[in-house]
Amino acid sequence: MWTAAAVPETLVPTRSTLAASSRSSSRTSGDTKTRLLDAAEALFIDTGYEGMSMRLITARADANLAAVNYHFGGKDALIHAMLTRRLDGLNQNRLALLERFQSSLGPQLTCEHILGAMFIPALQQSRCVEKSGPALLRLLGRAYTDPSPFIRNFLRGIYADVAERFFDAFQTVLPHLPREELGWRLHFCIGSLSGILAGADTSSLIADFTQGQRLEDSQLIGRLALVMVAALKAPLSPPNGACPFASMFAEREPVSNSALSANPLSSSQCAHDTASQHATA
Repeated sequence: MWTAAAVPETLVPTRSTLAASSRSSSRTSGDTKTRLLDAAEALFIDTGYEGMSMRLITARADANLAAVNYHFGGKDALIHAMLTRRLDGLNQNRLALLERFQSSLGPQLTCEHILGAMFIPALQQSRCVEKSGPALLRLLGRAYTDPSPFIRNFLRGIYADVAERFFDAFQTVLPHLPREELGWRLHFCIGSLSGILAGADTSSLIADFTQGQRLEDSQLIGRLALVMVAALKAPLSPPNGACPFASMFAEREPVSNSALSANPLSSSQCAHDTASQHATA
């Protein structure tokens, strides 16, 4: 006797099961995108732009190349997204604080206030785990010291208006400095700080300097500002003044063997004259 074969029940998708499936897919997609951003950020901090590769990024994110192309379109777009997710909000907060200082203080605005507007939001954001936490400071250090043309062009193109706003503020409080001189001083100050941040665990570095004693954020920025303001307010070199390093470089000028053999006293006489110049400088 033939019996009817049991036919497995076919589940018909309902609105609720479709919605749950959609949410699961969206969540997975979102997780993949976040993992790619996090992986790119960690690699950028450790190796810089030139040391990153798609293979390293996707391996660290447990993703594939297709996911990078799907979410971002390529490596450069991924790096762009990685930087803007940290820097956009930070720079908005910096500008907001600068504007508040400018409007409330007017002519009483100082270099310390401008430096505070630059560094207080960064330090506050570095205390927030949801916004990259301590890694933010190393990210900033790497971004501002990375030599690759892509990063340089990215920062100049995207945040040129932010840099110009701060530059103009410094010019307001340091009107005696020519624009070129102010540019050099800011470049040296911020570049030196960025180099430290890019290569160090800032928390450990602070602990080493303070010998384990607690240092408030306000004290940290105060010490930083003390050094930077001193550099920014250093006196200008006198126009057409003698450079104290010129004679030092002159001492390192190679002397030809023929000149020495022609006049064996010339080298000692030159050294004596230079030493006398140093003594009376």
